[in-house]
Amino acid sequence: MEGLAVNGTQDPDLNKIQKSIRYSFKTLSLLKQALTHRSYANEHPEEDSRHNERLEFLGDAVLNLVLSDLLLKKFPDLSEGAISRIRAGLVNEKKLAQIAGVLELGSYLMIGRGEELTEGRQKPSLLGDTLEALLGAVFLDGGFKSASRIISRLFRSQLETDLPKSAGDYKTTLQEYCQGKLKQVPIYHLVKEEGPDHKKVFLVKVRISDQVVGTGEGKTKKEAQQKAAQKALLHLEPNEGKIL
Repeated sequence: MEGLAVNGTQDPDLNKIQKSIRYSFKTLSLLKQALTHRSYANEHPEEDSRHNERLEFLGDAVLNLVLSDLLLKKFPDLSEGAISRIRAGLVNEKKLAQIAGVLELGSYLMIGRGEELTEGRQKPSLLGDTLEALLGAVFLDGGFKSASRIISRLFRSQLETDLPKSAGDYKTTLQEYCQGKLKQVPIYHLVKEEGPDHKKVFLVKVRISDQVVGTGEGKTKKEAQQKAAQKALLHLEPNEGKIL
């Protein structure tokens, strides 16, 4: 492919990024823009370079949409509040910088002298922003399916191993939520159990401040408690922790 300028030099191996993300750009100027920091564009007005902040804005939106879809499919019973917390943990600065590091984006960045002197190529914030800009560029160049495919691959490890242990554990999530928001702990009560030993059904209610906020039914006490906690979260989160 045609070499792109990196801090004033031509780098014929820039296609390594495309190989890393398994995507070939049809419009190479988008790739160049994704790798151009504002500091470089400001120092080189003669090149009429576009910096990557608009692509970063777009990439952030695409990334959040794709991860939301993946998490909703992975955890069909989790509330939107729980999904939002998990997603926030996946797109924080540290995680984005780690992925950018694997792709070696720092070595391809076009940055100004000031950023170069302050080790801008290793700054987590700058690396994370560049990753988002790259995703925005892919979206513009190849559409949503291409961006979604790349995001799914880049975040596969995090989606499989780095999710919080409370994901899908409604009791733990409710406990953390109540302690953080209400400074209380939920109390579970077994209301009744019915049926023969081999086919029992348990009914559990969960209370906060002596008010029932969720009821669950299951084949075991644990299952009934989890369902009660799930319903409590669905009740509490849209009301920002208020017990109505």
